[in-house]
Amino acid sequence: MTELSGVIPPSTTPFDENGEILFADAAAQVDWLISQGARGVAVGGSTGEGHTLTAEEGRDLVAAGVEAAAGRAPIIAGIICDSTREAARRGKMVAELGPAALQVTPVHYLFRPTDDAMVEHFRTMAGETGQKIIIYNVVPWTYLSPELLIRIMDEVPEVIGVKQSAGDLKMFADLMADVQPGKLIFSAVDALMYPSYTLGAHGSIAAILTAAPGPSVALWDAVKDGDHEAAHELHLKLLRLWNALMPHDNLPAATKFAQSLQGVPSGWPRQPMPPADGDQQRNIRAALKGLGVEI
Repeated sequence: MTELSGVIPPSTTPFDENGEILFADAAAQVDWLISQGARGVAVGGSTGEGHTLTAEEGRDLVAAGVEAAAGRAPIIAGIICDSTREAARRGKMVAELGPAALQVTPVHYLFRPTDDAMVEHFRTMAGETGQKIIIYNVVPWTYLSPELLIRIMDEVPEVIGVKQSAGDLKMFADLMADVQPGKLIFSAVDALMYPSYTLGAHGSIAAILTAAPGPSVALWDAVKDGDHEAAHELHLKLLRLWNALMPHDNLPAATKFAQSLQGVPSGWPRQPMPPADGDQQRNIRAALKGLGVEI
């Protein structure tokens, strides 16, 4: 558990124009993220368009990530499913590859389970896969309260933490205030990494880290070193990048464009997601230049 901390970018999934995964490019991206100072990489999450992946594609991406990391950093395997049965099946498929943890969403198609059913979902996942689990708290209509998240971590020891998404810093603060010692809370409040870190986040797993890993690592280090003047300056520059990434609902595609400017093979988004448009591209380019990133 202690190996999971700090800046853990979620990799994008490089597709060709026909939607086929470019596994060599996926491995090259993992290598690049680690070279930029990432303390781990999450594969197959939202930034990686994990909702579009088959079980076999998800398994093969995790395998490529583990091989590329070569023991230098842990790999977290994303699982985005709408049933406990399928989530457990996918978890078992990647277990033998040696991920540090599974990043698992609550089920999210339309019908919200009760709190008791949600606890059982994660209990079954843990029992059937034998893996550590990070709850990916992101789906608006099955968003889990801090109280429920803490209950799940209490009742299912294999649930080692939470990736807390959305922009509600008050909810993040409540979770940090009540989380048990030994559990891990990762911020995915992309616009507010600086305050997340000052509130005690154990690290971060968020698209902004993938678009600009070097400055994101520098922000984490500045907070840990107590250099809040530098941290605040980086926060403002990263906020401008986040605003450039977000005008349209195509964050993975916009993140890929930011990576491509830095020479990273990131490929196309998978249909029907559109690539970054002209305005996005101009604004992303300007924000990266403002961060001092070589493009």
